[in-house]
Parts: sequence; structure tokens; C-alpha cells
Amino acid sequence: MTFETYAQINEINNKNNQQTISTSNKINESAILVGVYLNNKNNADTTLDELNNLADAANIQTVARLVQIRNKPESSTYIGSGKLEELKELVNSNNANLVIFDNDLAPSQTKNLEDELKIKVIDRTELILDIFASRARTTESKLAVELAQLEYSLPRLKKMWTHLERQGVGGVGLRGPGEKQLEVDRRLAQKRILLLKNELDEIHNRRKREVAARTEHRTVSLVGYTNVGKSALMNALTNADVFVKNMLFATLDTRTRKWNLPGWGPVLLSDTVGFVRDLPHHLVASFRATLEETLNADLLIHVADATSKRLHADIDAVYQVLDDLNIRKKDTLLALNKIDTQEQQENLYHLTQKYPSAILISAKNKRGLEQLTAAVSTSLSKEFIELTVEMSIANGRMLASLAKEGEILSKQFTNEFITVHCRLPKHIYGKLKNESDIKITCSQITNAIIDT
Repeated sequence: MTFETYAQINEINNKNNQQTISTSNKINESAILVGVYLNNKNNADTTLDELNNLADAANIQTVARLVQIRNKPESSTYIGSGKLEELKELVNSNNANLVIFDNDLAPSQTKNLEDELKIKVIDRTELILDIFASRARTTESKLAVELAQLEYSLPRLKKMWTHLERQGVGGVGLRGPGEKQLEVDRRLAQKRILLLKNELDEIHNRRKREVAARTEHRTVSLVGYTNVGKSALMNALTNADVFVKNMLFATLDTRTRKWNLPGWGPVLLSDTVGFVRDLPHHLVASFRATLEETLNADLLIHVADATSKRLHADIDAVYQVLDDLNIRKKDTLLALNKIDTQEQQENLYHLTQKYPSAILISAKNKRGLEQLTAAVSTSLSKEFIELTVEMSIANGRMLASLAKEGEILSKQFTNEFITVHCRLPKHIYGKLKNESDIKITCSQITNAIIDT
């Protein structure tokens, strides 16, 4: 790609940035939040609370809210004409310079709203994309965010050139400079999208090989809604000292640390990017390499915020993302975090009644971590068995096979024999029983093993 082409792409990005918000540390924009909910008044306030938290994460001050319940969105402006007039009054009375919709707007709806309100209008997806752009630190996450932004912006490029009036009456060669530039921008954006996809595919394939090569340790992955305390939990379990802050999407990159699990041994614990309600599908697709740890984990720990007013909805939102990643059926433990607050002490009974299999923890005060650790050990042990295998010291093939298929805990040598204490998947036990030149002692006899 030539220098001129890069310069043109940067010009597109600069024009696109003019349409989005600023996430500098200084609060320099005041916004009105708008939520349109179809035939459902339930949780409208708490849903807008989350949008308000997203605005805070982008350093935007919320000055007013507007909610409308409709049977279906209005085709041209998403909200009805009466609410549009009410929104105009809110904009003028609060001197707002931004309107944020808790909905996904069509490009035409955004343009019509901006024409009516005379200020910038963005939707929920654009806000999340902008927050992700400000949080991206590694090359991988920056590429993923750029790809998601370009795919979101591609159908919206047209409004960037509305300042160039169409010239002529039509016909071949008579289109105005705006339409000509629009075609150039689209081609450049599509080329950049293809390039980014190829680069991320390479990263994804490399990450798959790296994760697949970790046969010496079992893997556990932390998943959950954003800002539920996953990073704090990782620090409490592994002394990882990863970045922790009370904000949405504080970090975007996967961190993996060794966790010495009592009664089991070392496992690899990974912390992934937090999920959110209606997470833009562009981001899910773009961050598939980052989520590779989750895709290949032996066990998921689903961390949820016990203090959330939308606890059940937050849990469902995470499961929806896991469904999108085709990993909903993976073995999962539910850990309800933040039980250390005073108000939560009175609510613990109700939590245990509603989520009887959940483990109540406080990553901040390290409460409940022993129970969580025991549950992880039990879950990882479901499909594994500890064996003592005695074989000839010359049987290098069998020793290599045990190391590849499971985890070798210890080895003892004599002049003629080697005794290996190992942890193996149960189905491997059935294969070993057919080997004539080894002696097996099983330290965990269960019905599942007998049936093998």
C-alpha cells in the first residue's frame, strides 16, 4: 500500500473521528441519553443507568434523560414527532452538544436527527466502539477495534460528504464531487477492512497454535459482564498485579497467569475482555483472537456482580455472547462477586435461593476464594483420574504418551523400571488397560471409570 493510500485512509479516519466522541480525560461534552423501548417499561431506568456508565467511561457528562415506549421505532428518526420536539427542548435548555441513543440507529435516522437537533447524535454501538478505541493498547486490540469501527462506518460514509453539493443533473460523468469522493472512500475502506481481516486471521491462527500447544496445563478462563471484578479476582488468586479500576472496559487484552491450584497443581488462569448487553457483533467477530483463551478453556468461571440491579439480565447477556461464540455448553462455574458491601449481607439469603449452585465471593476481601478453589478442582477432576503407571525404563513411547495426554505429577526410577504418577483423561484409562507391558494402579475408583 502506497504512502498516498495511507494518507487517504487517515483522511477517512479523521473525518470519521469528527462524527464520534472524545474520550480524553477532560469532560468536554454534555449529553442527553435517549432510550426507546418496544412495549416494555421494565428496567428502562436501569438500562439507561448502564448507558450513563458507558458515557462516564467516555468522560461525557449526562445532563438529561428521555425515555419513550413504542410499538415499533419511527422509521425516519426512531422516536415519535412529539418526543422529538421534547428532545429539542431538552437540548436547548441544557446546552447539550451530544445525544446518545440506547439503540442502534440506521445511518439515515442519525442524519435526520442531526438535521433536526443541530448537534451530534450517536448510538450505543458507536459509543462502545469509541470507548474500545480509547482503551486499546496492544497491536492486536488496536487492529480489532479499527476493523470494527470501519465495518460500522462503511454504510455511514455518505454523511461525511453532505457538505459537497451534487453538481449537474445526472448521467454518466456528471456526478458531483461528494459522490465521487464517496466511491473512493468506500474502496479505500474496503481495502483496509480486507487487510485488517488478513492480519487478524494471522494473529488468530498463531494464537490458536499457542493455546493448543499448552498441553502441560489445564486452562481456566474468567468471563463475565464488564466491571464485575474479573481482574481483581485474578489478582486475588494469582498475585498477578494486573490493572484494576472501577470503570467499564478498563482493559481489553487477555492476561494469562499460572495459578497453583491446591490439590490439583498448576493451571493457567486467563482474564478476558468484559461483555456487555447487546455487545456489537463487529466487536465479537473482531476480538475472536483475543477470546481464543475462552474458546479453548477446560473450565469457565462466570463472574457476576452480586450488587447489580440487573444481575439476572447481566448473566443472560454473558450467556448470549457465549452462545455467539458457540461455547455456551462448556463447563461453567458461577461466582457472585462483591458480597462485601453492607447491603449485600442482607441479600445473601435471596442470592443463594435464586442461584443455589453459585459461589459467593469477594475478590476485594478474598472471601469465598477457598470454596471457589475447591469447586474449580472438583470440576477439573470430573473428566480426569490419577493413576500410577509402572513400565520398563526403555518404554519411552509410553512415557511420551502420558506426558502428551495428561499431566505427570511425579516420576521414580529404578534400574529397570520407571513409576509415573500422573493425571489423565478418563477415556485414556480404557486404552491403557489394553497395554500388556505396563502395570496400572488407580488411586480414584469411580463408577465412571469402571464403566469405561
